[in-house]
Amino acid sequence: MSVAARSGGDAVSIEGRARIVIEGVTPEVDGGRFPIKRVVGQSVTVEADVFTDGHDAIRAELSWRRDTEKEWQRIAMKPLGNDRFRAAFPVDELGRCVYAVEAWVDHLLSWRLELARRVEAEDIASALLQGAVLIEEAAARAAASDAEMLRAWAAQLRGTQPPTARQRIALDEEHYAAAARYPDRSLALRSAPELQVVVDPPLAGFSAWYEFFPRSCSPEPGKHGTLRDCEARLRYAAQMGFDIVSLPPIHPIGTIKRKGPNNTLDPGPDATGSPWAIGSAQGGHTAVHPQLGTLEDFRNFVRTARTHKLEVALDIAFQSAPDHPFVQAHPEWFRHRPDGSVQYAENPPKKYQDIYPFDFESAAWRELWQALADVFRFWIAEGITIFRVDNPHTKPFAFWEWAIGELKGEHPELIFLAEAFTRPKVMHRLAKLGFTHSYTYFAWRNTKYELTQYFTELMQGEGREYFRPNCWPNTPDILTEYLQFGGRPAFLARLVLAATLSANYGIYGPAYELMEHEPREPGSEEYLHSEKYELRHWDVERADSLRAFISRLNAIRRDNVALHSDWSLRFHNIGNEQMICYSKSSDGGTDVILTVVNLDPYHAQSGWVELDLEALGVDAQAPYQVHELLSGARYLWHGARNFVQLDPSHVPAHVFRLRRRVRTERDFDYFL
Repeated sequence: MSVAARSGGDAVSIEGRARIVIEGVTPEVDGGRFPIKRVVGQSVTVEADVFTDGHDAIRAELSWRRDTEKEWQRIAMKPLGNDRFRAAFPVDELGRCVYAVEAWVDHLLSWRLELARRVEAEDIASALLQGAVLIEEAAARAAASDAEMLRAWAAQLRGTQPPTARQRIALDEEHYAAAARYPDRSLALRSAPELQVVVDPPLAGFSAWYEFFPRSCSPEPGKHGTLRDCEARLRYAAQMGFDIVSLPPIHPIGTIKRKGPNNTLDPGPDATGSPWAIGSAQGGHTAVHPQLGTLEDFRNFVRTARTHKLEVALDIAFQSAPDHPFVQAHPEWFRHRPDGSVQYAENPPKKYQDIYPFDFESAAWRELWQALADVFRFWIAEGITIFRVDNPHTKPFAFWEWAIGELKGEHPELIFLAEAFTRPKVMHRLAKLGFTHSYTYFAWRNTKYELTQYFTELMQGEGREYFRPNCWPNTPDILTEYLQFGGRPAFLARLVLAATLSANYGIYGPAYELMEHEPREPGSEEYLHSEKYELRHWDVERADSLRAFISRLNAIRRDNVALHSDWSLRFHNIGNEQMICYSKSSDGGTDVILTVVNLDPYHAQSGWVELDLEALGVDAQAPYQVHELLSGARYLWHGARNFVQLDPSHVPAHVFRLRRRVRTERDFDYFL
């Protein structure tokens, strides 16, 4: 009789004689509905509960393959106790892999374990005959080089020597190892559904982003910048140690209902408009704004960026200005009012008269989906592999799952950043659907409690398998109250927090390094004289710029692998609510970074740091050195409790590298 059974992520059996149970397979997302995420060079550690009825021995294997391949690779899973098993496999190529747990009752091992316990000659003799049958069956499955040896071994078990002598022969380790290479998998069970992992490029795991407006790059105040003007800004970003330069939309800007400075409805004749009001008679989402230059200028910009070891991220905003070519060519892609006019975007009380949203409930949705996916394909062909996607939470989930799946299937090196400051479940759904990075609530988490709770959730919660945080202390849309009133110490503290709490972070500059902090009006998070609506001239050589500090911090990130990942984040107690302390460690603990930040931008704060030295791999009985990487200072600490004081008028943070004392065979001490 055949049976079929399935429960959540449990294995499926179509054979009633299969006695194995496989459940609790991790990691998985929503029972295998969505893939987990890794980057090239990492590994996937898989665990599962595997057991059977009775006392028979079982074997469990981890199986994996690329989704384009048919052959499985396998590795034995090690028992952890309480029927839990674990193994890991490497991911060293871009794309998708599938993995599963396979297990079976191991009759040969069960026989061997029982034989070792038998003491009566009659019982031993009977068991030897049973073992001979199992070994002969293994020989039938074996390669020719092993089959002859196994048959000879089985014959010895059937021989005429005393049972105890044959028992010793039966328990020979070398012969058993040969037989174990050819297990009987006829009643093996594989976990279902097969689980998936998306393998992304290294920049998905560790990156520093720098966003700026090309139109504000002109060396002449008041003049519209060009992509050619931006070459100096590329050098500037590279010298600060950033990996990615991120551009707002570079397309023609609509003229109808164009916004003026500070989002006014009275733009004036010289208003440049918002780059997010995309499209005019000069082109749409696949055109370059004529004042920025030509498509060839853009290609040169990308090439120049790469000479500085920078990648270019392009903002993709799926919306149209009233004079976008789509509005005339495809009116069916937009929602219309009863009077026939097109409905502009609104988020009451905000109104975006210069933007028309697409109607994803249009009867022509298939054509709309294809056209939008082709926008990505156009810029991919121009060398762009990183996209910041504007407001993805206002477009259907089904569209993103399809589009990202199609595009990453064609180009697995792509990275998508979801600019979605919205409800938690919506943000997490977008990450599950395929967005590589996700903006976070970091900008609004200011107290020690808020930061500790939020980042523990991000780095240790179930969502870490698919939700990669990308922390930004500011954006063109976000100027928090903390930055408005905290002065230079606030900008320094938030920068250190973003860069050391998260392996991926970014800033909107030069507003950040020049500490732009005036809001449009009290209570607003919009900048006064926002660059979204007008040209700005930035004096990046200003003496008070944070440029040198940013450069040093990015160098620290680059040189310390502990900061290249997220999951090792651990918070440590410090007896002051205005101070926060946390560490990150590399695999193996060879690199340990300890960060302490004064969250009070106005007053000096002090406290006793209490470290879990065992977790950090530090000998609690020996002194250890902490190297302060921002200043270069070195301190010798003893034990778990050590005193720290930070004055925000100087630098509100310490970034320490723990250097452990090592004693050589010649009794010579040095610090690792």
